[in-house]
Amino acid sequence: MAAEPRIALFIDGANLYATSKQLGFDMDYRRLLKEFQGRGNLIRAFYFTTLIESEEYTSIRPLVDWLDYNGYRVITKAAKEFTDATGRRRVKGNMDIELAIEMLELAPHLDHIYLFSGDGDFRPLVEAVQRKGVKVSVVSTINTNPPMVADDLRRQCDEFVELGNLMQKIGRDPAERGARSPGGHGTPAHPGLERRYGIRQGDEPTET
Repeated sequence: MAAEPRIALFIDGANLYATSKQLGFDMDYRRLLKEFQGRGNLIRAFYFTTLIESEEYTSIRPLVDWLDYNGYRVITKAAKEFTDATGRRRVKGNMDIELAIEMLELAPHLDHIYLFSGDGDFRPLVEAVQRKGVKVSVVSTINTNPPMVADDLRRQCDEFVELGNLMQKIGRDPAERGARSPGGHGTPAHPGLERRYGIRQGDEPTET
C-alpha cells in the first residue's frame, strides 16, 4: 500500500480573499482544512497576511487568532503606511518573500504543494520547487474578467485547480451565517467576520 502524499498548503491571504470575493462566495477555513486533510498527509497549512500595526483593531485580527488555534500556521508582518503625492494615506505590503522562504525550506519534506494565489511573481518559486521533485498545484480562478491567476503561473504549475469548482466543499454555507463573530481572548467581535471568513459561533480560540 502506497504511503499518502505529504502535502502542504501555502495561502496568500489577501489574494485568496480577493479571489473568493470575485467569485461571489465566502471562505470557510474549517471546511478548507478538512478538504485537504482528506487529500493526503497534511504536514502544514500556512496562511500569510500583513497587519496594520498602527490600528488598535482591524477586521483581520480575529481571523488570524482563530486560524492560529485551529490548525493553521499563520505568518504575519506589519504593512507599511505612507502618504502618496496627492496626500492620500496608502498601505503597502505583501508576503512574497516570507512565503517563498517557508516553501523552499519545507519542500524537501513534501510531495505536493498547493499554492493559493494567482500572483505571477510566484512563477520562479514554483519552478524552483518543481526542480526539487515536488508537485505544485495552483488554486485560483480563470472564471473572472480578467482572470485572477497570471497566465505564466498557470503554465508553470503541474496542476491548476479552479477555485470555483471547490465552492461547494470549502465555501461558507449561507444558512450558517450569524450576527456574532468570535474575537477571542476578550477582543470585540467584528460584525461580518463570520460571514466573511467562515468562523462559526462557538469556534472561539481557547488557551491551553
